[in-house]
Order: sequence, then structure tokens, then C-alpha cells
Amino acid sequence: MYRTHTCGELNMSYAGKEVTLCGWVQKSRDLGGMTFVDLRDRYGITQLVFNMETNKELCEQARKLGREFVLRATGIVTERSNKNLKIPTGEIEIDVTLLEILNRSELPPFTIEEETDGGDELRMKYRYLDLRRTPVKNNIILRHRVAQEVRKYMDSIDFVEVETPVLIKSTPEGARDFVVPSRMQPGTFYALPQSPQTLKQLLMIAGFDRYFQIVKCFRDEDLRADRQPEFTQIDCEMSFVKREDVLSTFEGLAKQLFRSVKNIEFSEPFRRLSYSEAITYYGTDKPDLRFGMKFCDLTAIVKGHGFSIFDSAEYIGGICAEGCAEYTRKQLDELTEFVRRPQIGASGLIYARVNADGPVKSSVDKFYSPEELKKWSEIINAKPGDLILILAGVRKNTLSALSELRLEMGARMGLRKSGVFVPMWVVDFPLVEWDEEEKRFFAMHHPFTSPVPDDLWLMETDPGKVRADAYDLVINGVEIGGGSIRIHDASVQKLMFKVLGFTNEEAEEQFGFLLNAFKYGAPPHGGIAFGFDRWVAMFGGQDSIRDFIAFPKNNSGRDVMLDTPSQISEKQLKELQIITRKI
Repeated sequence: MYRTHTCGELNMSYAGKEVTLCGWVQKSRDLGGMTFVDLRDRYGITQLVFNMETNKELCEQARKLGREFVLRATGIVTERSNKNLKIPTGEIEIDVTLLEILNRSELPPFTIEEETDGGDELRMKYRYLDLRRTPVKNNIILRHRVAQEVRKYMDSIDFVEVETPVLIKSTPEGARDFVVPSRMQPGTFYALPQSPQTLKQLLMIAGFDRYFQIVKCFRDEDLRADRQPEFTQIDCEMSFVKREDVLSTFEGLAKQLFRSVKNIEFSEPFRRLSYSEAITYYGTDKPDLRFGMKFCDLTAIVKGHGFSIFDSAEYIGGICAEGCAEYTRKQLDELTEFVRRPQIGASGLIYARVNADGPVKSSVDKFYSPEELKKWSEIINAKPGDLILILAGVRKNTLSALSELRLEMGARMGLRKSGVFVPMWVVDFPLVEWDEEEKRFFAMHHPFTSPVPDDLWLMETDPGKVRADAYDLVINGVEIGGGSIRIHDASVQKLMFKVLGFTNEEAEEQFGFLLNAFKYGAPPHGGIAFGFDRWVAMFGGQDSIRDFIAFPKNNSGRDVMLDTPSQISEKQLKELQIITRKI
């Protein structure tokens, strides 16, 4: 063994003992007669000391060490005179008697410190160096810990982890597939799985009544903080279950993760909210319930007073920001510009102050009497000192914009507190949604989601009103996971394909393997898929999943370290019988 101990385990109980450590030079300090070197490995930092009086040659060797040199150092554990109680090894140091340089290092392109001077692209290009930094290293270790907790819990309730193929059949629903050409079958392509959806259903038909997998998935879609072209799911499926069984089982997983990773106990069942309620009161199917500020529909009481913006609007909604009546004109202008951003799309913002010592004052006072403005405050339950913020327009767009405004106010008011978690289930999503451009229905989740049994009769006459037997786990405004009870009856599956505009031939061509399997006794089944990267990022207190993935892609989907995607050789293209051209 190169080392007897790690750089994070030694303390005063080892005083007087000879040890050998290996690691990287974090930094060195030359104080004339003494040289100190901080040696770092995955486990921590230990200070090495070299004394000019006792070993001049060794001390001079230490003075020539550069950052990130790889060392092997042998010496005696001694008590430090200048202790550093911020680190576990801060009471001791190693009086080095033997030093070996295992490898030299060029000067790194950025500092390997907790707070680095490297930008995102530079750190991603040298990701193997970035991973040496304690915060990033800890993120990856957290990821490992969460994965182990998932496996322990799932094993404890009799789930079997089964690997599914990475090269599968392309399907048109959902995001774009990444496709892989076949050399042995020229002109044909595999797809990388967006999820193992049909495969886990086949496992249910095969009799594996409790399946899970921590699995890589791939989607060719535009990126943002919580998306990567390749990501990881906790993929789960169960047989002979109804919705309550699935929610109970995986609420148990969520509670166990909070308990073991964050030491947070949830004794009460998670709150449940229907999709309709979530949209009506929060404007989104993933509301952040760390704070209130529910929407109030003001349409009926504010229309008909000559204010054209309100009179022409389909929907007028407001929120109450408690204690914000003193907002300045500048602050209100900032909020107006915020809602006018293209990604939000509101035309403007109306406000009303509920003053502590007088009538309600609004930006549209001339259209409404003091009595009418007082009704606004009453219906929205505003108290003296509160600020009412109102948006108007097309219902769908206005609800969405009001949702963004609510989150912005929650952040400004300090209501979106880190370290506070409010999990909830959103249930009863629409089964399908109409695409006006293509003039057809698309599955809200995927084509294998079962309708709520009570709504099955509407499938042929009014599919837009059919509720899905589906559910999402939402925590602090982030969709952590989603799933559904699946269709297990071939006739219902064919009806679903019909609603989605598939011909019998198209359905057979793309999903014939699943439809054929239904002929051999498919059990009732359902499941869920959690965004594993999102779980870990949430536990790590960050919005972006990127720093919780060892080798992520940038916002353009590029791996700047490997310099990919890249072109392949003409020889490879010829073997695949592929000709490329610019369009």
C-alpha cells in the first residue's frame, strides 16, 4: 500500500506514531526555517511540516513543490502549536522524514479551492480538476449516498433492480430521441431510451411485480438548469396496485430519504392537490407551498367599470403580498418590467395599496370608487399594510404569468426559505391535451397512462375532459417525480391510440410488441419515475443539477472536456452507409 492512512482521519490519538500519507499539494507556506505543506486527498487535508534545522535537504525539497504535485510523505504525527479547529485534522501535523514526488503537475488553469476563480466553461473543460474541489466532490459523494439509500429502501420492500436495454426502438411521442445508426442493419436506427416505460411494463407482464432501476435516460431537448441531455431516473413499477398503493409506497421512499439524508422527519401524509386546484390557485402544476399567496379570481368584481384592460380580459387574477404596501414606485416599476419579460408575457401590472390609515389606493383609482376598491381588499383578504398585485388577459397565459409573479414576490419577501421542504402530490391531470397547430390530441404524460375509471366513458365523446390516473411529487416548486396507473387492457390501449390519432397500422408498427404482450395476461400495474439528479440537487441546496453530475454537458449540450459531439471519420460513415449534408 502506498499509504497507511488518509488525509482526513488523523487526530491526537495518533500522536507519536509513524504514518504514510498520499495526496495532492493544496498549498505550501515557506516561513524561513520552516515549510508547511497542506496535503489533500478525497477525505480531507493534513498539514506536513519540514524543519530547516533538523533536515535541510528535505526542507529545500519541500520548497520546490508546486500546487497539485502528487506526494507520498512519511513522518511522525505531532501536536500542532497553531491549531486549526475548522478541520478534523487541525490539532496535528506530520513531521516529515521521507518525501517522494509521485507525479509533478503543471500550474492548474484555476485555483483548486472551495471558492475558485474558474468560470463554468473552464471548469467543465478541466472537470477532473474541478472534481478535486471540496464542494463539487461533496456533491458527488452526496449523489452516491442518496443512491445507496434508495437501493436499501427498495430492497427492504422486495423490489428487484433490473437493467433494461440502452439501444431500443424510436417512438414519436414525447421529446426528440437520440438515435444510433446500425452498421449490421444499414438504414435502420436504434434510439436511446427517454425512459424505460414500455420495458418496465413488459417486466410487469413477465411477473416481476416490484421493479426498480437507477437508470440513464436520454432526451434531445433544449437545456436549462434542471435538464441535461442524459440524466438519471429512479424508475419504479408495481403490479396489482391502485393509485393509493403507489402513492403510499413512494411517499415512504421520500420520507426515508429525508430522514436518512437530511435528518428531517415527516410524520403527516403529504398534502394532495388536484391539477385543477393547482392551476386555479397557483397557475402551475408544480406549486411552491412553502408560502401562501394563493390567487384570487377578481374577474367578476372588476369588469364593467370602463377600464378597457379589465373589460376585455378573459381572466383577472390577483395576489396579496403581506406587509408590502410601502413598496416604492421604483419597486413597482421593477415588478412591472419583470412581468413584461418575453418569457412571462404579461402586458402590465395593476396594484392597490391597503393603507393602514386610509382608503385603498390603486393605480386605476379613476375607474373605481373607494367602496369598490375596498371590495377588492375584502375578497382577496388583504389587511392594512398589504399590497395587491393584479394581472389580466387570456386565462391560461395570465395564470402562468401570475405564477411567476408569485414566485418573485415569495423570493423578495424571503418566503422561499432554504432548508424548508414542503412535499405534495398533484393528482388528476388531464389525460390528453389539444394541439391547435396539429389539430389533434397529445398525451399529457405518455400514451400508456390509464384514464380515471370513472371517466372512461368520455374517451370517445369528449376526451379533453378525461382525467388521467396520474400523479406528480412536487417539492418546493420542483417536480421531483411523476407516474401513473398504466393501461393494462388491450382494448383500452387501442382506444387511447385512436384518441391520439394513431391508425391501427401505426400503433402496431410502433408498439406492436407491447400490444402483443397484453394478449398474454397483463396485470393491473402502475409506477413512478423520480428525477434522481433533482433529488440530489435539492438535498444539496442548489437549483442546477449540473454540479451533481460527474461529467455534465454545457448549456449547448456539449461536453467541452471530451470535445463532443464531434464529426466521425469518412471510414465510419461508409461502414454505416451514411452520407451527411448540410440543409
